Amino acid sequence: MSAWAQPSELRLVVLGPKRAANRAVVCSILGLEDTQQGTNAHECSKHRGEAAGRQVLVISSPAWFSSACSPEERRKQLSSLVALSTPGPHAFLLCVSVNQPAEDETKALEALTKLFGPSAVSRNTVVLFTHTEELGEDEQLEEYLVTWRKDLLALVARCGDRYHTLESRGGEPEEKRAVEELLEKVEQALKESETPHLSCQLYQEAEDRVRARQVEMVRQRRGEEHESPTDPEVTEEEMEAVREEAERSVGDFNLDTEGIFSLSSMPPPCHPPSLLGGLWGKLTAWIRWLPSLVRREALLGALVGLFVGGPFGGMVGATVGSVATEVGKRKAHKAK
Repeated sequence: MSAWAQPSELRLVVLGPKRAANRAVVCSILGLEDTQQGTNAHECSKHRGEAAGRQVLVISSPAWFSSACSPEERRKQLSSLVALSTPGPHAFLLCVSVNQPAEDETKALEALTKLFGPSAVSRNTVVLFTHTEELGEDEQLEEYLVTWRKDLLALVARCGDRYHTLESRGGEPEEKRAVEELLEKVEQALKESETPHLSCQLYQEAEDRVRARQVEMVRQRRGEEHESPTDPEVTEEEMEAVREEAERSVGDFNLDTEGIFSLSSMPPPCHPPSLLGGLWGKLTAWIRWLPSLVRREALLGALVGLFVGGPFGGMVGATVGSVATEVGKRKAHKAK
């Protein structure tokens, strides 16, 4: 195994269906107040700063994987994402809400696989859960995922079982610790992959185009119309000075966005739930907000009510639930 060297700057790409959630992630990582000012909701934005003792570059991307995005918009947004994150990101941070279906996020993983290869998902993606404040006070994220959201667990499994959240109820110290833990997970993934960053043919092409554009811009600034053997070599300092401008001016890449996002290449949509499945979904969603002490008892009563049916079933279910809850409370009291 080759020795792993910590990069001088971590490049992170934030993906998510909600621009506000992406912006909140950028703010949390870099300790910014607000990154909305001066940014276009339909363009990638790039932010640099320090986090947990590391230099970090964060690229926030629009939701190019959304079904509302046109093929031309996708091409422009993806081209910008690739150019701004050359020579390749260290990690994609896929923002996923814990209280919504993850259809768009699943499309994003499929697209990342087709654009950059399977390792872009399995080695270089971290699922970043949002809206965790809506969980119960005593409910842990892992417990919630295992109990109620097997679909999100499947999403996490595709990303090498890497997931995290930056949201905390413990104030600023815990928020800073959450950022540090996220960066540690990114670095651990890099160590395990034994690669300095994500690399593929598309990123290699992008880096070549960016560097060629850098040289062109430096010579233009020098007033050199044509390259000559007598011209001084372009220095890395000169190249770095025009790097970001070059990234934004390399133009669109030849991406087959229509093929990548064709209906036949996307996972089949979920079938509408049956009547019983719909009732069960509503029931479990309601029960999730109940105190943990009475969840099982309430579930028992509700199931009895559904089984018996009708007004009488409701009465029986309520009675069973009440009795079971009281018994549970007495057992808990005796245990103390």
